[in-house]
Amino acid sequence: MNRAVGTFPAASESLDLRSIVGTLWRGKWIILLTALIGMIAAGYYAFVVAVPQYRATAVVILETQQESVVDLQSVVGGISADTSAINSEVEVLRARSLMGKVVDRLDLTQDPEFNNALRPPSLRARLREQLNLLIGRSEPSFDLTDAQLAARERDAVVTRLLGQVTVRNVPSSLVFQITVQTESATKSAQIADTIVSSYILNQLEVKFEATEQATSWLSDRVAALQIELEDAEARVKDFSASTDLVSVEGLQALERQIKDLRDRIDAAETAEVTTQARVAQLMAAGDRDAQAEVAADPQLNRLLVRARSDDSIATAFDTRFGQILARAELEATRSTQQLEALRASLSPLEGQIETQGQDLIALQQLQREAEASRLLYEYFLGRLKETSAQEGIQQADSRILSDAVVPIEASAPRKSLITLVGALMGLFVGMLLVTLRENSKNDFRTASELENFTGEAVLGQIPLIPGRARKRTLEYLAEKPTSAAAEAIRNLRTSVLLSNVDKPPQVLLSTSSLPAEGKTTNSLALSQNLAGMGKKVLLIEGDIRRRTFQAYFDGLPKTGLVSVMTGDVAIEDAILSSQLLGADVLGGEQTSTNAADLFSSEKFKAMLADMRTRYDFIIIDTPPVLVVPDARIIAQHVDAILFTVKWDSTTKPQVDESLRLFRDANLKLAGLVLSQISPRGMKRYGYGGKYGAYGAYGAKYYTN
Repeated sequence: MNRAVGTFPAASESLDLRSIVGTLWRGKWIILLTALIGMIAAGYYAFVVAVPQYRATAVVILETQQESVVDLQSVVGGISADTSAINSEVEVLRARSLMGKVVDRLDLTQDPEFNNALRPPSLRARLREQLNLLIGRSEPSFDLTDAQLAARERDAVVTRLLGQVTVRNVPSSLVFQITVQTESATKSAQIADTIVSSYILNQLEVKFEATEQATSWLSDRVAALQIELEDAEARVKDFSASTDLVSVEGLQALERQIKDLRDRIDAAETAEVTTQARVAQLMAAGDRDAQAEVAADPQLNRLLVRARSDDSIATAFDTRFGQILARAELEATRSTQQLEALRASLSPLEGQIETQGQDLIALQQLQREAEASRLLYEYFLGRLKETSAQEGIQQADSRILSDAVVPIEASAPRKSLITLVGALMGLFVGMLLVTLRENSKNDFRTASELENFTGEAVLGQIPLIPGRARKRTLEYLAEKPTSAAAEAIRNLRTSVLLSNVDKPPQVLLSTSSLPAEGKTTNSLALSQNLAGMGKKVLLIEGDIRRRTFQAYFDGLPKTGLVSVMTGDVAIEDAILSSQLLGADVLGGEQTSTNAADLFSSEKFKAMLADMRTRYDFIIIDTPPVLVVPDARIIAQHVDAILFTVKWDSTTKPQVDESLRLFRDANLKLAGLVLSQISPRGMKRYGYGGKYGAYGAYGAKYYTN
């Protein structure tokens, strides 16, 4: 892309501090104005509208360790010093129930500051009422009793009071600051003191109620336990009277007796087995030798030797053995009888001890129940007496450290701070407005912006030429050859001629997006400047629909471009040689033929080819691109296209759409011209010290 001489490189798209400061500096008057408005509005509110507010603070401390008058266990324990307990006390101080007591004690429902119903209707309420009447809408009504209305009114006052109260726990302590802010200094102190006193009284009431409830419950419980104890003792007495009980010692003696009896039974069983075995052995002996051996009787042993030879001795032996056998059988019978007698005496003893054991267990159970009832009764009776004694010695868990002091000066509004904040807010709003205005800018103020957006080179930057009448434009350029505008035209001319060094353009086309962007002025000024170089220049009015050249030149022939193309008149008869311009002018001409069709004809092409042989430079001023297609049709026969963009006016979409039309027709621009630049505007936007002919240093070189 070709870049014009004297233009600057594209600015970085990143947002830097210098660009921000520059933007804000360009809008400094807007920022200062909004800051002033904000300061005045805030000052009016602080000094005129705002009602003074007075703040009073009462201080209370929690007592986690209290001295006991007597060593009695309390029903309600003291407050611990952990974070959850402290936070809970803060909420207790802000509880609606506590604030409701304060409202009742001070009768705040009759205070207009807290009861909006006692205030005159606000402007907003009156406006809403008038609006409802105007549109015929009525407020919804509810059928409430007097008690419900009073309760609703009291709730509203409590809510209002909560909004005026601040409770703060001093960090790392058990101290609470209760701050109240109202319109009255005395009222603020009174409410703060009332909150603290109500809080301490509430602690006492809570403990008293808890103690009273505990006393009532303990009384009922003691009475019930007394009845239970009496019933238990009666059951013990009745059971003792209805059974033959022995002592534990007697029961133990019976157990020893049974043990001895069982031992004797064991011995009798052993004796029975022994005697039965002897009888069996004696009866099993078959001869006298075996009988003597089994009997183990000395007499039999003496008779055994002689019994073999003497029958009388043998008879004596047999008689003796029979006696031994009879005695053994008798002993066996006695052992059996003794065993049976012992076993018969054991069963009654076992039944007796079993019965007495069960009775003893039942008696002991009844005695234990009676003892447990007695112990429980005595404990509850003692607790009842302790609780009853505590009703008159309850202590609060908090005490007042400092009563609220009636403030001398109002705490709000802080007039200087509000005024400062208002000014800062106004300053911020002003900066925001300036930033939004800058970000919403949709036009072009510098050549670099135009080049970055279009990708085309800016060949010239033309300042706004003084002079209200169009004729004054040429007169000014002629009279002020060293002015900033004249130098800008020279720069444009130089850029155009250097845009193609090998083949400088001969036929130039000047156009723009919309009317009144300065394209015609640029065509005239460029023609005048090229003619000043001694070149033969022809200026053609290609905008035959509007024909604006008549406003610039007097004596313009009635016949013009159309007549020359059709051959009705010679070119010499249709041309005006302007001494002020120094060039020939071929004006437009009214015709019934469509302009686009006319410029598309071969006659226009032939005429332009003929003019190329007669003039050094031909400049064609064409209609706007977005209005009619004439410029794109004529552009097909020219060497260079100059597209004019009006400074701080032509929008980006307009420029983009115009360039798109040229690209679609495969037409390449020679460059852009940023026109009608306001030096004051550039200074206002902060560009006065940077760029070209409208720079701050331009006054040293130009005579305007």
